[in-house]
Amino acid sequence: MNPPPKPLPVSGREAVLRYGRADFDILQGGDHVRCAVSGKPIPLDRLTYWSAELQEAYANAELMTRRWVETHPRG
Repeated sequence: MNPPPKPLPVSGREAVLRYGRADFDILQGGDHVRCAVSGKPIPLDRLTYWSAELQEAYANAELMTRRWVETHPRG
């Protein structure tokens, strides 16, 4: 049996994703997600950084690292 089709991107709409370790699944179609740190939109075709643990997307490596440090205090 074939898997169900993935939702198609919807222009100008924020997508809802489920982030995995190596990839993500589109739960609700859209053409972008928001960076969890900066709030800026990230086009899905440019989405490179996310956290499967926190289920968040990041605009770049610096913001991803900043969020990781915030959420993983040394102890």
